[in-house]
Amino acid sequence: QVQLQESGPGLVKPSQTLSLTCTVSGGSITTNYYYWSWIRQPPGKGLEWMGAIAYSGSTYYSPSLKSRTSISRDTSKNQFTLQLSSVTPEDTAVYYCARAGTIVIVTPSQGSWGQGTQVTVSS
Repeated sequence: QVQLQESGPGLVKPSQTLSLTCTVSGGSITTNYYYWSWIRQPPGKGLEWMGAIAYSGSTYYSPSLKSRTSISRDTSKNQFTLQLSSVTPEDTAVYYCARAGTIVIVTPSQGSWGQGTQVTVSS
């Protein structure tokens, strides 16, 4: 059974770049035809899909975050990474990584999710 684990700093200063890594075990990130996503949930708000990287390495981004988001992968480590630039306090959220058979994932019932990691943007 695939397992995903998010890691990264819990506190980021405004204007800096947020970087998170998702480490995958029990399955390869290059396996056809899975998509590996980042999703976040700000306090008191719903889940927001941010973007995904496909088994092929192709990337897809939410239009609202595309200008600030980059997703990459390290197949040798079976990891994929989120970078979100120019963060503000509005980027404070619990960040999740997930695997699904679709590009966009918005509910936990879709695929396999990590447990999530809290990121706070504050000076």
